[in-house]
Amino acid sequence: MKPRRKKSRLAAAGLPALTPERAAVLAEQVARVKEALATGPGLETLQTLVTPRADDLAWDLHLLTELGKISHAEIPPLLAALFGQSPDKERRKALKRTLHLLKTKGVPVRDELFVRKNAAVSQEQPTSVLKAHLSPVFGTGERYVILEGPRQVLGGNFLLARLSDQNGMRECHLFSLTRRRREELLEEFRRQGLDTWAEAPPLYVLHLVEKALALTPDAEPSRDDYLPLRESLWRHVGRPDDAPALEELLPQMDPGERRAYLEQSRRLAADELFRSWLPGPKEIEPWLHKLKEAQDSPLILSETQQRLRQEGVLEDATAALYPQETLALWGRRLLEMAYFLDLLSRREEARAAQAAGEDLLTGERSRLRGENPFLQELVRQALALALEFLKPHEPEPQASPLVTPPTDFLLRR
Repeated sequence: MKPRRKKSRLAAAGLPALTPERAAVLAEQVARVKEALATGPGLETLQTLVTPRADDLAWDLHLLTELGKISHAEIPPLLAALFGQSPDKERRKALKRTLHLLKTKGVPVRDELFVRKNAAVSQEQPTSVLKAHLSPVFGTGERYVILEGPRQVLGGNFLLARLSDQNGMRECHLFSLTRRRREELLEEFRRQGLDTWAEAPPLYVLHLVEKALALTPDAEPSRDDYLPLRESLWRHVGRPDDAPALEELLPQMDPGERRAYLEQSRRLAADELFRSWLPGPKEIEPWLHKLKEAQDSPLILSETQQRLRQEGVLEDATAALYPQETLALWGRRLLEMAYFLDLLSRREEARAAQAAGEDLLTGERSRLRGENPFLQELVRQALALALEFLKPHEPEPQASPLVTPPTDFLLRR
């Protein structure tokens, strides 16, 4: 089966590519903007250097994309000036997506630049008065989110929710906390190992909460705790369906770049943020026995045979622990972690997580057993830790120059 090529966002939207002549004109306009930015010309001058076309959606979206690749503080105001009052939904969505991408790259983007639905006709736009924070995604698919803001918005000043991508909203607590009590609560999280939080756009976090709400059973108490706040949150933060899709917040990578980052994703398995993703002792135990059987087999004489047998156990374990029907779920979690790492300004790790997640979602490699490097490395790490734990409790095996001990095999990568 031929691997499916991922369409570009413009192609996926049915927009034609620019002709060579128009592409050259666009490149010339963008080059003029880059040159002018070195001299600090001001917003009005920058606007004269580019030509949006109200009757040409493809041109405007290409222009937005190319200007969005320039990491400069003057670009967000320029984009907002060019497209912020557009009556066209596609242009407004593209503007919002581009501003979010610039923000993840560290470019300062003022909250008022993010357009809202009906921005062209409404004079009263909701502005976010909240701060939002995300925990990493745990291996169970759960994460915590925090919203902080005035009591007139939340009814308290600190909303804490635990969300699951399988079971919806697991907890929802509204507090009125003093500064000291807030720090004590966060310290309690730190003592439990959760000391990394990322500040995120409130609308994105609200979108996560609403997705979890849709999965929450009616009888779940946390649902009743959240619903009274919903109207106020929508009024002050915006409608959750206006939040950009996760894929729109992550940069596109060419195939060569994706392959390189996919191989780098092995390193993520050893990162503290992914420690909870490792298979648990009960899950790994049968494969630990199989690995030791491979080591002790009297039929295997050479180091090459030993390594091939152990690699086979690793591939079988990866295929069994991460069956085909679960790969899309793991891929989605990796994309969530890619954005989380972007928010922490950990760009290289973010791209590695994105490459591994896209690999699982497209199925281009993961249709073959054990081919996703990140998942394979999770299993390798779990087996290595289990073997190291058992090592002091077992008699010392007789050394053989022809046989590679499992721990050596697992730790060589």
